[in-house]
Amino acid sequence: MYAVSADVNDLETIKVPLDVNTNFSLQADKVCEALSADASIKLCYICSPGNPTAALIKKESIQKVLEHPKWNGVVVVDEAYIDFSPEGSSLAEWVLEWPNLVVMQTLSKAFGLAGIRLGVAFSSPEICALLNNMKAPYNISSPTSVIANAAMEEANLAVMKQNRHKILVQRDRLKKQLPQVPGVGRFLGGADSNFLLVEILDKPEGKPDNAVALEVYETMAGKRGVVVRFRGKELGCTGCLRITVGTEDEVTRFLQEIRSVLQSIYSQSTSKSLSNGERINGETAQEASEIIA
Repeated sequence: MYAVSADVNDLETIKVPLDVNTNFSLQADKVCEALSADASIKLCYICSPGNPTAALIKKESIQKVLEHPKWNGVVVVDEAYIDFSPEGSSLAEWVLEWPNLVVMQTLSKAFGLAGIRLGVAFSSPEICALLNNMKAPYNISSPTSVIANAAMEEANLAVMKQNRHKILVQRDRLKKQLPQVPGVGRFLGGADSNFLLVEILDKPEGKPDNAVALEVYETMAGKRGVVVRFRGKELGCTGCLRITVGTEDEVTRFLQEIRSVLQSIYSQSTSKSLSNGERINGETAQEASEIIA
């Protein structure tokens, strides 16, 4: 959405990809090179944990960007999923030390309050004053304010923490049980969010395949009523689905459905191979590579 907002405001974006060879780590040196090469860059956005990688960015990597000796801009760290990360992962306290840092969080994820569209930014007094001067008048409605304040009450915080614990338990369950499904490959990225990124293979013990992953996504959503996300077109995510962690019953159903769907796809694939001499045609694979769901 940052790129979309930039486009709407006719602003150029410079992208520095994560390093897919080191579990989607931040390439801090390349970020600093990009900042040095263009003095017009004013904001540097870093998502930690990332989406769809579910991986935290190492604090030392972000610190290296903050310590850039010449660039005079602001580093914005998006921590939308930070509540699902290990304790102490947030950089919110760093704003006391780094005046060029903004840390953003939201009530949309762990609190389950996406409907009120409310988040928070932690930063230096100077940047906060600037943001307050820029914001629209009455930008937070009374109902949103009431709900947000209620969410911060001790009893409701306890409810959020209980629900978060349930999600973390089911995340661990998925990490253990999903690889036991024939046709499911490696987990990529991390496990620091309320979703996981996993490879779908062209056959059991095969290789990651966009066409099969896309077919799993479409079949699950269209015929089984279970929605996952196809992420095969993202850099380093060939054949990948992003799986959101749900309740115990939802995870049970998901595991049953993905096992059934993959079994059906492989069975049909074998039949096609016997009759046509090939498992899947190039046009289908190309179609899959061009889709982002």
